[in-house]
Amino acid sequence: MHRAGQSAADTPLLRVSRPVSACSRCEFNRSSAGKQRANIVHTGRAAKIKIIKCDGKLPACTACEKSGRVKECSSANDQFAKGKERSYVASLESRVEKLEKRLAYAKLRKASVAMHDVDGLPTELPDRKDSLATIRAAIHGKAARKREAADVNELVSDFGFLTVHATTRDFEASTTNMTFARLILSATTNDEVPEPRSLQLPQRFVATTLVQYYLDNIFALFPVFPETALFNAMDKIYQGGSQPVTDFEYWIFYMALAISSTAQSRSNTDAYYHEGVSWIGRALTYADEVLVPGYVSQIQALVLFVQYAMLDPAHFDSWQLIGFACRAIIDLGLHQDLPKEQQTDKNAVDMRRRVFYCVYTLDRSISMVHARAFAFTDDSSSVAYPSMPVTVLNRDRKDSVSGPQSMETAHLLWQLRRAQSSWYQELFQSSREPLPQGSNYIWRMCQEMREWSDSFPDSLPIVFKDYFDLELLYSYVYCLAPSCRVHVVSDYAKGLIFEYAIAYMQKIFPISQDPINTAFYTYHDALRVYFVGSQLMAVLSNNQDQLLSGIAMSYPPAGIGSPPPMPPPSINGTDSTNRSLNCIHHIKETLRTFGQRWEDSKALLSSFEAQAEPVIASLYMRKQLTKDGSPARHSPPYLQQAGYDQRVYHIKNEWADVNPVFNNQNMH
Repeated sequence: MHRAGQSAADTPLLRVSRPVSACSRCEFNRSSAGKQRANIVHTGRAAKIKIIKCDGKLPACTACEKSGRVKECSSANDQFAKGKERSYVASLESRVEKLEKRLAYAKLRKASVAMHDVDGLPTELPDRKDSLATIRAAIHGKAARKREAADVNELVSDFGFLTVHATTRDFEASTTNMTFARLILSATTNDEVPEPRSLQLPQRFVATTLVQYYLDNIFALFPVFPETALFNAMDKIYQGGSQPVTDFEYWIFYMALAISSTAQSRSNTDAYYHEGVSWIGRALTYADEVLVPGYVSQIQALVLFVQYAMLDPAHFDSWQLIGFACRAIIDLGLHQDLPKEQQTDKNAVDMRRRVFYCVYTLDRSISMVHARAFAFTDDSSSVAYPSMPVTVLNRDRKDSVSGPQSMETAHLLWQLRRAQSSWYQELFQSSREPLPQGSNYIWRMCQEMREWSDSFPDSLPIVFKDYFDLELLYSYVYCLAPSCRVHVVSDYAKGLIFEYAIAYMQKIFPISQDPINTAFYTYHDALRVYFVGSQLMAVLSNNQDQLLSGIAMSYPPAGIGSPPPMPPPSINGTDSTNRSLNCIHHIKETLRTFGQRWEDSKALLSSFEAQAEPVIASLYMRKQLTKDGSPARHSPPYLQQAGYDQRVYHIKNEWADVNPVFNNQNMH
């Protein structure tokens, strides 16, 4: 940006070297003269040979101008295509020359206007004609300055394109061993992927089944590329070379197979998981060509990579990968909608928006489960939702994938991530200052998310309804928990955390035990279970008597103009002590089941068991006292009463400046 009072032309200009060598004609004459001189030395004849030196003048050198061969004056080198390098540099230099002349003229005009006696007072009032001339000159001067600024900006943008291309060449495999894809892999790989066991394609019906699983369960949430792109890629690959297949088509095909196989895995030792690792190995052979920066296809490829990393944290870091995708979004300007006059192709605009919201959704989700900052704020982006075409799902097609997919599910997920992003930034990223009327703000955010859940269409598949219900309950617990701006949680909010944590586990426990994996459940769901369990342990440690007394919670008074507090979920007839014990059991069993797929989940289980041990002992003591007819009015003295005034999260190096209720020493 320009400083106040400065002209756009007064800012420093970018410098670009002139990669212009001697023209081809002068080069030929010089080589011919050299041969003649060598011949003279050999024969002993005396002659005067004139060697013409090319002065590199553009668009034609002096020698070619004198000989009338202006159009033949050209040269080619490795940096520019033949015939283009001199005209390109010449056009830039001519533009600079024109701007310099206009700048000099503007300065002379300004100096002539300024030549008046500033010390003396005017002896007479200027007549009306002079005043009109002054106003007219000011208007023309302002217009000239606007044109000047526009020309300078256009010129600088030309230089900028040259710089981008020059930088991009540093990551080409032909010029260096460090491609951009290898840079990404070196930063995001936790463990090397073994070489693919087989280079053969799976049978067509096997590939069709895996592609169908991807479309039904993952693509429905993240429609990051046209659905027909995956269809066309599979058709071309199985046609045996009759049609050329691009690297991107190979990438999305093998990535879809890898994601579908790994998503159906129940253990890191079963066939599904090993097949997924094999397919990701096949896909990575095309990484150098697909992950080239500066293209939307790179972002689409990274989204698929992130999806796989969420299922296989042993090999890849999803948080680092989504960071690369977000930087690519910003670099290409996809975080801002195009001006109305440039939105000529509706399909292209919709695809641009779909790519943005897929990256946005993954960034918000991954950052929240790791308790880290977003890659970019909501204030820095301005993108409307893509249009939602009316589609009819066709489930009757045989021996092929069914489609097209509805966009309803993706729209619902984008809306939820927008709501989550709003309160997460306000409560955890904006400031450390206490939030005025923090409870009212939390009730308003919870009400918005509840209204979102009320908007579910009747046609929403049950697998996605369960998926969204879990997201909603997790969001309630997260939003109600202590944060950077709301340090003290009311007793009513603690009661809501208790109830919503139990409701969350009642829903995810049977899903985790189901032998058939549906929707898109990843290692991040293990982190969510651990987080919800930690919040439950915190409120039980601090407010056990109140929560387990069986007395209905009383609603706190609502502020003027603020929404009413969130109501607790419906509760069955089981007493709260047994509900707490069952919930703790579900948390441990869910983490144990997830531990069969992801080794890191075993560490989460160990940490949670350490937190839950004193709480379980207290609950059994209370249950025994109640059975003996002596109602427990107070928690046993050996139960540590942890203060509940800070965030509870236990991942090392994440929010290290926030004191957790339970200090975890076992996480790594």
